[in-house]
Amino acid sequence: MVDLYGLGKQRSKLGKWMDQRGIKQEWLIQKADVSKGTTVKLCNEKDYSPSGSTMKKIIKALREVDPSVRADQFWDL
Repeated sequence: MVDLYGLGKQRSKLGKWMDQRGIKQEWLIQKADVSKGTTVKLCNEKDYSPSGSTMKKIIKALREVDPSVRADQFWDL
């Protein structure tokens, strides 16, 4: 079972950022038009780095919440 609130499972920087703002993975799946599997990896795997096109989709969606968000907050570029 995936801990959506980070109460025991390790979370990536993106997962922690989303948890702090109360953003659910389902929201990101819909807004960024990415698969559930990719979203789970993005939120839970610290070393997972998405493709450039996926990264752009994620950042575009997150900017609806925080217009100043940057990809380098979550991934080594």
